[in-house]
Amino acid sequence: MSTLAATFTDALDGLGVESTRTTAAGFPDALAATVEGPAVGTPLPFDGVSLDGADVAVPPTPDQLRTAKTGVTPVFGGIAEYGSVVVESRPEGDELVALYPERHVAVLRESDLVAGVDDATDYLRERFEAGRDSAVLATGVSATADMGATVEGVHGPREVRVIVLSDR
Repeated sequence: MSTLAATFTDALDGLGVESTRTTAAGFPDALAATVEGPAVGTPLPFDGVSLDGADVAVPPTPDQLRTAKTGVTPVFGGIAEYGSVVVESRPEGDELVALYPERHVAVLRESDLVAGVDDATDYLRERFEAGRDSAVLATGVSATADMGATVEGVHGPREVRVIVLSDR
């Protein structure tokens, strides 16, 4: 395990976020262990890894999104120091699938980890210059997830799990 991956895992542990490190070959089992149905997801753009064959609705209908317990999305970066993940806004609906269900399963390539916020800012600047226009930096569970009726709209996940792909 790389130093960045070890730092990231330690930060996630400190946040109470479960993580699994796996290869593409082990991904279906790692995913099955993290998903509680009904589940929705967005396509995973990582070679050799997909949600095909999983009990995950891709793409979800609005009704499936509203009733989902788990949302599975790719994340396009991770900040090792804080255990943060970068959820980009894609037409596939990553932000919605990450924020609506009670559990978010973030799928991340180990090679997309950066050490700190300065590195993430440089990374995001490059992504925005290439045409991306929105990203959410998520660290642990949502601070409003337990506030119920006192907060209107999307509360964010009550639980986060991260699957780190070590061979991508």
